[in-house]
Amino acid sequence: MNQVERWRLVLGRYAEQRLGSPRPGSSEDRMDSALEYLYGREYRDRGVRPGSGDSADRSGGLGDSVPTLVDWLGEVRELFPRKTAELVEKHALDRYGLTDLVTDPRMLERLEPNEELLKTLLALKGMLNPEVLAIARRIIQQVVDELRRKLEAEIRPALSGRRSLHRHSPLKLAANFDAVGTIRRNLKNYDPETGKLVLEKVLFFERNTRRLPWDIIVCVDQSGSMAGSVIHSAVMAGILSGLPAFRIRLVVFDTQIVDLTEYADDPVEVLMSVQLGGGTDIAKAVQYCAQLVENPARTVLVLVTDFFEGGSPSDLVRVVKELAEARVTMLGLAALDGDAYPSYDRGMAQRLAEHEMKIAALTPAEMANWLVEVTA
Repeated sequence: MNQVERWRLVLGRYAEQRLGSPRPGSSEDRMDSALEYLYGREYRDRGVRPGSGDSADRSGGLGDSVPTLVDWLGEVRELFPRKTAELVEKHALDRYGLTDLVTDPRMLERLEPNEELLKTLLALKGMLNPEVLAIARRIIQQVVDELRRKLEAEIRPALSGRRSLHRHSPLKLAANFDAVGTIRRNLKNYDPETGKLVLEKVLFFERNTRRLPWDIIVCVDQSGSMAGSVIHSAVMAGILSGLPAFRIRLVVFDTQIVDLTEYADDPVEVLMSVQLGGGTDIAKAVQYCAQLVENPARTVLVLVTDFFEGGSPSDLVRVVKELAEARVTMLGLAALDGDAYPSYDRGMAQRLAEHEMKIAALTPAEMANWLVEVTA
C-alpha cells in the first residue's frame, strides 16, 4: 500500500492532492511523516501497528509536545493544499485536546502565559473566535512585555554605543565600570594598616553615541519551524526602534512578503500580523529588501531563516552577491532565540556565505554585540 492509498482511509479524496517539493528532500516522505504524527496513534489503537491502546496517548495537551506541534502545523500548511491542511488541522484540534483553547475563553485564561503558549497561539491564531482572540492578545502582550524587559537588560548597554575611555558618565552601569580609573581616583583613601581601599568615588565610562544612524533591515522567515525566532525578532525590532543609532525596516515572508515597518516598534502588533507556516521564497524576500537599501555602506540586512529555499536558489545567490558588491553588510541567522540551536539547510547557507553573508545562530544579546562591531 503506497502513501496515498494508506491515507485515503483518513483523508478521502484530499489524500490525492499534493504539492511539489517546496524544500529539498522527498515531499512524499515528509507528507507521510506529518500524517503519521497525527493519525499514527489511531492505527496503533486499532491494532494496525504494534503498541498499547492507552487512551492517555491521544491527548498531547499543552505540555512538552507544544514545540513539536507548532513545527508540525507549519509542516502541514507547507506540504498540503489549503483544504487538505484545514481538514488535518480540524482533526488535530479534536485529537490533541486543543478544541477548548480555540473556543473556550475560560480555558485559555487558566493557562500559564509563557513562550511555548505564545507559539501555540500564533500557530492557531487564524482559528480563534473573536472572544478568545481578545484574550490571546492580552496573553501575547504579557509574554512579550516580560521577554522585552529581559532582553532590554541584556542588550541595551551594548547597543547604546561603544565605551569612551576618555569620558565618564553619571549613569551607573556595571558594563561601563572603570576599574582602573576608580582605583586611581581613590588611592588617597588607601589604609596600609588594614590593606583596604575605601571607594569614595566610583567611575563609569560614558558611551559614544552615533550621529548618523545605520539602516537595519530585519527580514524574517515566518515558516512554522521559525516560531521562536519570529518572536525574538519582533521583540528585537521593537528594542532597536527605540534607539537613535538605528533606523529599522521589518519584513516578514513566506511565499508572500509583508512589510511591517510601521509596526516595528510594537512587537505585539507584529506578532498578531504574522502567519506561521506555509512555503518559503527567500529570494523574493531578499529582492524586496534590496529595494529598500538607500545607503548601502550604512545598511545591515539581517536575514532570519532556516535557508530551506522553496523559490529559486540561483536567484537568491544572485541577489545576495549583488548586495555584497554594493557593500551592504549581511547577516544570515539560522536562529535568533534564547537557545540559538538551529536546524537549517547548510548547503544553501554555505553558498550565501561564499558571497559575504555571515552565517550564524545567535541569542539576541549576541546579535546586539555583533551589530555594535559591524556598525562601529
